[in-house]
Amino acid sequence: MPDVSRRVFLKATASIAVVNGIARPARTQAARGATLAYVGTYSDHGEGIHLLRQDAGTGNLDRVKVFPSAVNPSWLAISPDQRFLYSANEISNYEGGSTGSGTAYAIDKTNGNLTAIGTVTSGGAGPAHLSVDPRGRYVFVANYGGGSVAVIPIRPDGSLGAPTAVVADATACSPDCRVGPGRAEKGPRGNFSISGHDAPHAHMILADPPGDHVVANDLGLDRTIVWRLDRATGQLTVRHTAPSSAGAGPRHFVFHPNGRWFYSLNEQASTVVFMHYGSGRLNPIDEVSTLPRGFAGSNFTSEIAISPDGRYVYTANRLHDTIAIFLVGSDGRLRYVREEWTRGDYPRSFGFDPAGRYLYSCNHRGDSVTVYSVGEGGRTLNFTGHYVAVGSPACIVFLRSA
Repeated sequence: MPDVSRRVFLKATASIAVVNGIARPARTQAARGATLAYVGTYSDHGEGIHLLRQDAGTGNLDRVKVFPSAVNPSWLAISPDQRFLYSANEISNYEGGSTGSGTAYAIDKTNGNLTAIGTVTSGGAGPAHLSVDPRGRYVFVANYGGGSVAVIPIRPDGSLGAPTAVVADATACSPDCRVGPGRAEKGPRGNFSISGHDAPHAHMILADPPGDHVVANDLGLDRTIVWRLDRATGQLTVRHTAPSSAGAGPRHFVFHPNGRWFYSLNEQASTVVFMHYGSGRLNPIDEVSTLPRGFAGSNFTSEIAISPDGRYVYTANRLHDTIAIFLVGSDGRLRYVREEWTRGDYPRSFGFDPAGRYLYSCNHRGDSVTVYSVGEGGRTLNFTGHYVAVGSPACIVFLRSA
């Protein structure tokens, strides 16, 4: 059977289910203190950015409105002061060119309304992830299709300027950077998941806790790259690269609250790598599976998160359609605890509400977001029985209203 890329496979087998859920009537203004959420989507089913309101007592989400977008606003991030929302628009034809784009929105905190205040090039094709500098000066973008990362300055009014840096991932370890093999050497038995090992593919980018370095995972190169950020000029220079196991496909990652432990999720191998981090350098320590003992078959991981107290790490499995829960040991190593079914097809990501009481799974091919209460201090996820209909949900972020 010929190798078929993960994205081509998904496009060919995408769900054709039509969501017939009817939203509850939206109030014109959010209640004071209400928690609001935004869901980024793919525009084929998703229509744009969805605004939802959380019921604090049950964790359920009510649909409020949609801010239309036809350019796949698939990843969202909110500024540290919560005044602005930024979307990575996963396209490759911005203004007739060959890049994607990023859009800045002003947030009306009284009701969650978004007002677009400008769009700029992302510097590369198909941006799959973006994040905001913890000091609020830059937006960082991972261009999956372009195999590059970009630094975009934030202007005083929250809008975006032209990129100050667009850097190809392959330059980080030239001449030794090579695309990894098509099959993951540490994948589960019977694994036929074929991912993006055809070219460099930047999949996530985030500043380290001090904000002096920027870290990126490149799925195609099987590497995690640490860039030094010149905060005055917005330029990037390579500091360090850490290779994954062959064909693993590094996707997303998370820092432990102590800033010294780093967990990188491998999409194709379905593993998490634990590393020590310090002064812009990564040292791999251990690699564990995201799947239950004895699992055989194909799976693609997607998202990783850590509890605020740093006691538990969570990862999402697609095709297997579960969220795995790991206990963080005293030395930072992970121990698999259990898994919870997502009740929806192909969880692209998930997120916790600001209080950490509920988890929300964005089921990409199930056109739904499912809700779980967090139990036993983070050890369990308990399905609340609540679904909210959102077409092609890709990520969820939260805002606490004034």
